[in-house]
Amino acid sequence: MMKYMILSILSLIIYSSELHAQRDYSKVVIKEEQIVENIYMLTGSGGNMMLITGDEATILVDDQFAPLAEKIESKVKELSISDLKYVLNTHWHGDHTGGNEYLGNQGKIIVAHENVRERLSTDQLMKAFSREVKAKPKGAWPQITFNDKMSLYVNDIQVELIHVHHAHTDGDSFVYLPEANVLHMGDCFLNGRFPFIDLGSGGSVKGAIEATEAALMLVDKKTKIIPGHGSIASLNDLKQYNYMLRTIYDRVMQSIKAGDSLETLKSKNLTFGFESYDGGFIGAEKFIDTIWTEENTQ
Repeated sequence: MMKYMILSILSLIIYSSELHAQRDYSKVVIKEEQIVENIYMLTGSGGNMMLITGDEATILVDDQFAPLAEKIESKVKELSISDLKYVLNTHWHGDHTGGNEYLGNQGKIIVAHENVRERLSTDQLMKAFSREVKAKPKGAWPQITFNDKMSLYVNDIQVELIHVHHAHTDGDSFVYLPEANVLHMGDCFLNGRFPFIDLGSGGSVKGAIEATEAALMLVDKKTKIIPGHGSIASLNDLKQYNYMLRTIYDRVMQSIKAGDSLETLKSKNLTFGFESYDGGFIGAEKFIDTIWTEENTQ
């Protein structure tokens, strides 16, 4: 069992190091995909962003990695019909908050769940990578935080921030636009991929399942769903993701209750039927390991 845990951790460390070494931010292009009028999904390198613009103010949801901040700013100015005023963070990870410091030092108002401010302002141990993430400078911290839910009323629309408890992390938020019927789910939804559950940051598989079920109560067949990573999704995509999470979780829990070891769990092909999800950052074995670890460290 210990051998498999060590190998799993080492594989993540190697993956992270190689990804960082290979990334050349100078070649990254920030691209837009229009969802509805004045609302876009922006992509580059890192988590998906959402841009909301209008006569009163412009809002950016997430801001990828720090070296991309000026490129993101340029794209925002190109698409916007007003000045950028608010930056909303769906959670604290650096591929979603790396541009905070650059934008915050320009006077943009950063808004996030209170746990995002706590994690950005203090040193964090990323257990999945066995490395410490140093606290960010004050300019990167959210100036406005909330506990459960808050709304911004800008450009004659409501922008809802809805905290989902202990899902991908302990500070996840959906950004929901009821009038536009658009939902940004952050990393609570990775379209077409197995989930990354950051247990060291208060995440949980059970919470991730509950988060997708909460999202399913908000959306309909016409809703445009922005995942943390992957292409713009539909209600059916989210239903399939939720079904994948619940099915694999139930299979693993049944095996755990039967007394199976971690090695046995990984040998039983408990992710069968969901092979198409096994192409992202987290592979099938790592997802199994996450469920096992959560259940055995409570």
